[in-house]
Amino acid sequence: MATVDDVAQVAAELPEVTEAARHGNRTWSVRGKAFAWERPYSKADLRRFGDEAPPAEPIVAVRLADLHEKEAVLGAGTKGFFTIPHFDGYAAVLLQLTTVTKRALREAIVDGWLACAPRPLADEYAAHTRARRARRGRVGR
Repeated sequence: MATVDDVAQVAAELPEVTEAARHGNRTWSVRGKAFAWERPYSKADLRRFGDEAPPAEPIVAVRLADLHEKEAVLGAGTKGFFTIPHFDGYAAVLLQLTTVTKRALREAIVDGWLACAPRPLADEYAAHTRARRARRGRVGR
């Protein structure tokens, strides 16, 4: 089980991330572009669920690169990932923190950051990550 504090911790480890409150909810941005945010259900969201119980809160929304990635993420059937009608046509998914694994949460937050970070910053981060993984590989041999 993950928490909003876990989201904050993962986000804080990424370059140039700021955390702020937007509409009273924690939001994480890179150079002014939000890539993850707390997303409680609105009254309209709850009405759309009708008699069906919505996934339990807390919920975090995470941006994706595009709608194709959204389809792929949802198609993978990863536990805790879902969407609602409010997000139709929008490149983001919702994560049910009480269900999602910490590893899946970390991957989603990093992917959201990569989708919103300026290309040079994202490329620098990717190169640094590859170099770190290569060093780990050599150390273990």
